[in-house]
Amino acid sequence: MKPNSRRLLIIAILPLLAISCGIFSPLASALEPGQGPAQVTLQAPAVTVVQPAPIQLPAVTVDEEALLIELYRQVNPSVVNIITYTDQGSFEASAGQGSGFVFDREGRIVTNSHVIHGADAIEVIFTDGTTLAAELVGEDLHSDLAVIQVSGLPAGVQPLPLADINEVAVGQTVLAIGNPFGLGGTLTRGIVSAMGRNIPALTAFSIPQAIQTDAPINPGNSGGPLLNLRGQVIGVNAQIETSDGSRVNSGIGFAIPVSIVARVAPALIQNGEYEWGWLGVVGGTISPAMIDAMDLPVQKGAYISQTVEDGPADRAGLRGSRDEVTVDGRRTEIGGDIIIAIDGQPVGSFDDILIYIALNTNPGQEVVLTILRDGQTQDVKLTLQPRPSGTREFLQP
Repeated sequence: MKPNSRRLLIIAILPLLAISCGIFSPLASALEPGQGPAQVTLQAPAVTVVQPAPIQLPAVTVDEEALLIELYRQVNPSVVNIITYTDQGSFEASAGQGSGFVFDREGRIVTNSHVIHGADAIEVIFTDGTTLAAELVGEDLHSDLAVIQVSGLPAGVQPLPLADINEVAVGQTVLAIGNPFGLGGTLTRGIVSAMGRNIPALTAFSIPQAIQTDAPINPGNSGGPLLNLRGQVIGVNAQIETSDGSRVNSGIGFAIPVSIVARVAPALIQNGEYEWGWLGVVGGTISPAMIDAMDLPVQKGAYISQTVEDGPADRAGLRGSRDEVTVDGRRTEIGGDIIIAIDGQPVGSFDDILIYIALNTNPGQEVVLTILRDGQTQDVKLTLQPRPSGTREFLQP
């Protein structure tokens, strides 16, 4: 082959190598130019929230670094530092610190309930140094969410748009912005590590559908947004998993999902509280040992261990476990009703019931449980009640 021919061949191959090595980032093609002030209307119980216009990002982005820089520039002013104080008689003492994000143009800010719970005074600090007193609009201990409000927003500060939980996927890149250890405007990066986790609330109940992430979050991040690369809120950073009680990030953090935020925050704004539907059962997911011990004709479902006295399930006549047996050396509850569907939706685990009740029902609503009892299938109708109140000790970032 002649030298000139080799040179032409090399030149022809280079663009292919550039694409395969990621020099031309696929991120650029995934981004779309802003489409102006189009708005999305989000439906929630008893109130309608008009979503902010989408974050306007560059139509062409050469690499992810440029995207992150621009996204931070636009989003960071909407993330605030929250300082709380308690009345000590002759003075107010600083009680805690956390994060929050602007939810609407009326100056309402979403944060965690555990950030502001019990505070006598709340102070909000914006990235430009503006410091404003805030009033509590409402809080929900069951979801660990709260809404506070300031008298106005600094120039240029915009509410953050909410994402669709159905578009959140394990492996996608996420960003956390907040104030860990009081260090304002800190950006960290990671991925969605898992979906559908149950995490503890400030009550005896769990928060379903939580997002697990390895984006570093630490004390002070609580209440701040977990974002996708479009600048949309996919969750509210709330908890971290630690092994030594140090309360320092070890690579596992949890965010309250946007599906919960979208239901609870509007209700807090309108009513000051949010009421959750309550079934009144304690239970778990059926195991192979239980399937063998009870000779169940199904491989998936949720069992009822006990019903709460005078709760919805108890009033409807549902039965909890009545005995225990040993199967392969393990104690296994038997005799309780097995839930295999709710309102016609298949139930594969106890978590399925928690998620359905949390995201699709309200107190006073009738649901139909399809159960297995003594080998027979039957439908049981019951009316959900509001969850009972009550708090528990809760220490998170």
